[in-house]
Amino acid sequence: MQPFELSLSDAARAVHARELSPVELTESVLDRIHAVEGRLGAYVTIAAEAALAAAVRAEREVAGGGPRGPLHGIPMGLKDLIDVEGMATTASSSVREGHVADRDSHVAARLDAAGAVLLGKTHTHEFAYGLTTPQTHNAWDHGRVAGGSSGGSAVAVAAGEATFAMGTDTGGSIRVPAALNGVVGLKPTYGLVSRSGVTSLSWSLDHVGPLTRTVQDAALVLSATAGHDPRDPASVAGPTADFSQRGDLRGLRVGVPRNHYFDRVSPEVEEAVRRGIERLAQLGAELVDVEIPMTRYIQATQWGLMVPEATAYHERSLRASAELYAPDVRVLLEAGELTSAGDYLRAQRARTMMRDAWARMFDGIDVLAGPTVPMTAVESGQETVEWADGTTESVADSYVRLSAPANITGVPALTLPVGHDHAGLPIGMQLMAGAFRDATVLRVGRAFEEAATDAGRLAPIAV
Repeated sequence: MQPFELSLSDAARAVHARELSPVELTESVLDRIHAVEGRLGAYVTIAAEAALAAAVRAEREVAGGGPRGPLHGIPMGLKDLIDVEGMATTASSSVREGHVADRDSHVAARLDAAGAVLLGKTHTHEFAYGLTTPQTHNAWDHGRVAGGSSGGSAVAVAAGEATFAMGTDTGGSIRVPAALNGVVGLKPTYGLVSRSGVTSLSWSLDHVGPLTRTVQDAALVLSATAGHDPRDPASVAGPTADFSQRGDLRGLRVGVPRNHYFDRVSPEVEEAVRRGIERLAQLGAELVDVEIPMTRYIQATQWGLMVPEATAYHERSLRASAELYAPDVRVLLEAGELTSAGDYLRAQRARTMMRDAWARMFDGIDVLAGPTVPMTAVESGQETVEWADGTTESVADSYVRLSAPANITGVPALTLPVGHDHAGLPIGMQLMAGAFRDATVLRVGRAFEEAATDAGRLAPIAV
C-alpha cells in the first residue's frame, strides 16, 4: 500500500510510530495529484512547494517532540471558499479574480495549529450555489457529476489526492458529493464549527465540515476544528464532546422514516440503505418507525431562506459585474431580488416550527437513518430525472431534497458509503441526530463502518 492510500487514522498512527514521515506522505499524495488530477479537476490551486515546506517542518517537529495530535503532518485540501492568509480565495468564480485573503479563516487557523499540511484549494460550484461542481469529474466515473458544491473536496479524498478535505454545506454541499463519490461527509451541528473567514452562501444555513475516508477520520477532524469563535455570531461557546467515542449500539433507537426519505428514490438506493439500516439492527439498535414532520414545507423553506440571503451577500458585486457570474448562478442571484420581506419572514417562521417539530421527533429516537441522495451520480449535463410515479424533477432539486432538512433545523448529519449500484457507483446512507449530538451520529457511523469490509476504499482510477 502506498502512503496516499492510507486513511487519516492509519497515516497518523504511522507518523506517530515513526514508520512514515510527513514528507513521504505529502510527496506520495502530490505524486497522486500529478497522476490523476488532469482527469478529475478537483483542485483550483495546488501549492506543492508550500506543502512540502510544511511537511518538512512537521517532520522536524514530530522528530523533536512528538506529534501535536493526529493531524500533525497530514496533507489536506480546503474548499476554495475558506480563507488562508496569502492565498487566493476564488470561490471558483471570475468575480474573485485577483482576490487574496489577508488573514486565515478560523478553521484554517485551527488546522494549521493542529499541524495539518495544506496541499491547495479545491473546486466548488461557483460561490457554492449549485449541486454538481461542473469543473470537477466524479472519481468513480469521469463522465458523471461530482456533486456539489464541495465536489472538489469529495473527489480529492475519493481519489487519494488528499488524506482529508474541508467543505461547506448549505443544503447538502458536503453530503451530496461525499455520497456520490463514496466517501464520508459530516455536516456538524449549526454553530459547532466557525464560519468566520469562509465565503458565505446563506449565513443562517451555512456549515463547515470534513470529508474523509472513514468515520473515525471525520471525528478526528471535527475534534480539531470545533470550538467557539467570537468572530462568528452563530458560534457556540462551551466545551465540545469527545467525538471519537466508541461503543456498541445496544439500546440505541434508530428512526426509520415512513415518509419523505424513501419517496422518489431509486430502487437500488432504497435497497442498499434499507440493508444498511438492518445492519444497525443486527449490531443491537432498535428500529423505530417515525413520521418526518412538515415535509411539504422543506423545499419552500430552504429556498425561502437561501435565495434572499445569497442575493444580499452578492448585492454589490452583482450590480457591478453581473456578467462575470456563470449563467446558472446569476439567474438565482437575480431571482433573489424578487423575494419579498414577507416571504423571507415566513420562511424564518417555518424554520422555527420545523426545528421544534424535529426536536420533538428526536425525543423518541437517538438517530434518524435514510438515504443521503435519492439517486447515484447522473451523467454530466443531465438536468432532470423522471421518477416511477411520473413526476419530473430537476437534478439539483433531487440532490438537495433529502439533505436540506438538516440545514434548516441545524442538526448534525453524517453520510457514509453503504454500497454501489449496478454501474458500480457509490450509494450513501445519512445519519442524523438532535442538535449537538454529533458524537452520537459518529459513534453509530463508526459501529457500522467497523462491521463493513471495504471502509475507506479509494475510487478505482487507473494510472
